[in-house]
Amino acid sequence: MMKDVVDGERYSRLLRQFREDVTVYPVSCEKLAAGRTDREWLDGVLAGGARIVQLRDKLSRDALLLDKARYFRKKTREAGALFIINDRLDIALLANADGIHVGQKDLPPAEIRRLAPNMLVGLSCNSVQDVAVLAQTLTKDPQLVSYFNIGPLYPTETKDGLLSFLGPEAIASFRRLCPLPFTVMGGIKFRHIDELIARGAQRIAVVTGISKAQDIQAETARWARAVSAALQAHRPEKKE
Repeated sequence: MMKDVVDGERYSRLLRQFREDVTVYPVSCEKLAAGRTDREWLDGVLAGGARIVQLRDKLSRDALLLDKARYFRKKTREAGALFIINDRLDIALLANADGIHVGQKDLPPAEIRRLAPNMLVGLSCNSVQDVAVLAQTLTKDPQLVSYFNIGPLYPTETKDGLLSFLGPEAIASFRRLCPLPFTVMGGIKFRHIDELIARGAQRIAVVTGISKAQDIQAETARWARAVSAALQAHRPEKKE
């Protein structure tokens, strides 16, 4: 059923851009941006060459969040970068975002697809069971989800109350279970890049590693260069 729904030219273009262009995946968090606003953060990561950004804001009231999302849409469109919104399908639709990223307890992807058939849908997977369920679901609806995230890999400031973390060794087992492209996230520092790519990651999502940097533009460019170099060194063949 979902195969017939998600067939638009826009969706195909967005998914191709995600697969081919995305290496470093900056995610916003204003309270962890060393006093800078999300708008200032966005201008920095785009100037640094980010090909995708995610607006993650769980604190702003709706009107402010929508205004911010429309600014993100304008700037990402000018830069030719993908724009993803965390959790909020209503804001994503109103701002004409390219996609939405949700967790296991957020809106189910099937419900998102009903209203946003041509939008990228990312899904966080925090356990092997999460990925196994996703893989089984995809046998019936192959385009229900566009990509999944593996994490958190390490202790992270963006998730309160967590006592256990997957570690980089989870990448191999998660990716064997599901054929979708994926990101990795959670406490990742610059020093982790080479090991994560060597273990099979291709797209690294990051919050504080970039948002806390003195120069966001320069740090984004540094991460992008490092991920690209590691991909070339460890897996020079074409990405999945």
